[in-house]
Amino acid sequence: MAAPRPIATGSEALDRIVERLAGSTDPRRRYEYVLWLAKKLEPLPEEFRNDAFKVKGCVSQVYVVGELQNGTLHWQGDSDAAITKGLLALLIEGLEGLTPEQASAIDPGFIAATGLQASLTPSRANGFLNILRMMQGQARALAA
Repeated sequence: MAAPRPIATGSEALDRIVERLAGSTDPRRRYEYVLWLAKKLEPLPEEFRNDAFKVKGCVSQVYVVGELQNGTLHWQGDSDAAITKGLLALLIEGLEGLTPEQASAIDPGFIAATGLQASLTPSRANGFLNILRMMQGQARALAA
């Protein structure tokens, strides 16, 4: 049996997260890791809880804010649902410190490699993708 090929997303932090998730065969352990990431997320200031930063297409309330400082992206966000907040935290950690070009180039295919879809509802999996797309959109807007 061939060794699984390492994931190369273009983000070292995201690669580490994907490898950690992919390395677990227990869906409950993956969930626990995602919930742990959610707990680490800093609170989002109230001024960012508006439609400009709200992720469309998510059942839960999700907000994400990108900022460009010295050419690299820095993220904040929050969600009212624990699992969604953990997925958001995963993306925030994975895309933190990238350039807008690097963030925009991340292929959503990495999501399959995490093994999370097996335990996510279709609406949550779609929300995860919508969060990534919104972050990539903000990255492109900040680069312009």
